[in-house]
Amino acid sequence: MGTGGNTQTFYQSETYPSRWLASNMAWARNLTKNQLGGVIFGCTTSTMKECHAKQLFGLPAQHFSYVKNIEAGLPLFLFDYSERKLHGIYEAASSGQMNIDSYAWTTDGSKRTKYPAQVQIRLRLKCLALAEYQFKPIIIDNYYSQTHFWFELDHAQASKLMSKLSSLAVASRPFIPQNPPALRTIIQRFPSNKKTEENGASELPPFKDDFAESHDSIGTSATSDDSVCSDGNNQLVDSSLCNQMIEIEKDLIYEKLKELALNGDFPNASITEHVLEPARSVMDLEHENDDDDLMTLEKRNGGSSFDSPDYPATVAQLHGEIEELKAFKQEQIRKTESLEKKLAEAEQEIHRLESRCMTLESMSYTSAGLSGDETLIESPDQFCLNLNESILIVGGYDGVSWSSALHSFLPSHDVLRSLKPMSSVRSYASVARFNGELYVFGGGTASTWYDTVESYNAVNNEWTLRPSLNKEKGSLAGAALNGKIFSVGGGNGVECFSEVEMYDPYVGRWISARSMLHKRFALAAVELNGALYAVGGYDGSDYLKSAERLDPREHSWSNIGSMNAKRGCHSLVAMNEKLYALGGYDGTSMIPSVEIYDPRVGTWMPGKPMNEGRGYLAAAVFKESIYVIGGVKTNEDIVDMIECYKEGQGWQATKLKAVGKRCFASAVVFGGD
Repeated sequence: MGTGGNTQTFYQSETYPSRWLASNMAWARNLTKNQLGGVIFGCTTSTMKECHAKQLFGLPAQHFSYVKNIEAGLPLFLFDYSERKLHGIYEAASSGQMNIDSYAWTTDGSKRTKYPAQVQIRLRLKCLALAEYQFKPIIIDNYYSQTHFWFELDHAQASKLMSKLSSLAVASRPFIPQNPPALRTIIQRFPSNKKTEENGASELPPFKDDFAESHDSIGTSATSDDSVCSDGNNQLVDSSLCNQMIEIEKDLIYEKLKELALNGDFPNASITEHVLEPARSVMDLEHENDDDDLMTLEKRNGGSSFDSPDYPATVAQLHGEIEELKAFKQEQIRKTESLEKKLAEAEQEIHRLESRCMTLESMSYTSAGLSGDETLIESPDQFCLNLNESILIVGGYDGVSWSSALHSFLPSHDVLRSLKPMSSVRSYASVARFNGELYVFGGGTASTWYDTVESYNAVNNEWTLRPSLNKEKGSLAGAALNGKIFSVGGGNGVECFSEVEMYDPYVGRWISARSMLHKRFALAAVELNGALYAVGGYDGSDYLKSAERLDPREHSWSNIGSMNAKRGCHSLVAMNEKLYALGGYDGTSMIPSVEIYDPRVGTWMPGKPMNEGRGYLAAAVFKESIYVIGGVKTNEDIVDMIECYKEGQGWQATKLKAVGKRCFASAVVFGGD
């Protein structure tokens, strides 16, 4: 890392605070098994069918920290990202496990699933889906941004969601997932006109459309050796199953009609009355046993029953309207995606213009009143491209979105310049200056870890993809040493690593080097006087005070003196032949403390604390000063205050505002040593 420090994060554990968790900032509250009252799983419209068909829900591996706490019977819910609706009520049919189906939700089953934290499910009660405005007030404490929320539910939240959904229950019995071909044949074999059962009740003519097939849920059927019926292929099928399938088909039609009527999806009231009332009649007929009741029912429907020749036409009209609604919905989705893309482009343009304005304002100020050893910049472009006079800030999160941005920050003028962004959004990464370029490796987002590496060339303002790491990992540390780059520790949300990878440009790939003495996730590392230091972190069970050093001449790691306090998700920088461990998380709270290590003495000494306790911060040494940028407070707020430290002066809270809120980012000084 040279004089730069990179933001680090810490590992999942029940000892963490309920939010802003190590590598799990955007997906875990880390409720204990006793506190867990329910879990929301995610899907899209295209994957919901497979969830129901396989009776399986899944989440990315990082979510296993709480999926493992699921036991059979726990209430579950399914959130459709495409429509932003919550479906339920489901319950766990197994405990939470990894890779129940290793190839679920993949295109052709040739690749392993991206959602291995899985649980088998069954339907507890079929209900109408809740729109986000309906369920958001119930789980408002889980929202960490405008559109993102944690999936873990406490008992109170789960109970309220079940109560809300139960009020919209639409079936008294479970459905059969994706009717088998033989059973579909049974349903289709019944004639389209009225058929009278032994009890005199009129049955609904068969009606099959995409809606009926799309309601995949979990159910079972009893069999009997005494009563059978035959399908079109002369296969024997239980008669009770026949009756159950008929009733299910009727339920499906009635539910859809009811939902459309309640949502006002019919173009006019006359169609609503004409279609919904006959459907109600069918359900009522199940309980009518004499001709008088039937006559009363027909009178209530204006003399129309299901023998009416108008009924098939009405159903056909309804089917056509459903198809029109589907087409309309798809068109709205396309328009929404287009608008979102344009909005993102507009936001980028606004940010570029804001940076330009700040540059021009700074230039105006500079030309009016620079003095002393400050240099007059002749043009904005020359000013902004002078990277030797700035701190580079890489990626991160601003409380709303993950960033792929690379910014050049000039503290002396409080100006932030946008440079060419990385190829993908990236946080929890490590950075190192190497061969005149800036290397960024590992990291990821709230749901994905990377093994990718890319480097930035300031001469042409371009990024280049480099050989990938051997493992996907985040919350790692790294530094350049003796013509090589070292990637140290980290984890993937399930494991903590002690492994070290080394990139040798002459070999052209990352190779395994001597592992550290301890597993360290959310550690910090820096090079000083030809040695690599790795400090603090999380080993899978506790935060660490320990530190160790790699001396290339000895080709091994050795323990050095331990810090006075445990810490992870901190930063480490080297200044004036000393190491500075800054802030972080001690297992209880974000801390402001600073410790200083002098290799000549071999011990850590307390330094002056920062004004603000923070973790997930970025730090860099610039002109004999340490700048601490962003991070997260104990109360979960993202820090927008930059602090500056000079020996003999302590920490000063600056008024620099150009960077704004930022956490999970990395910082490094590009030019000069």
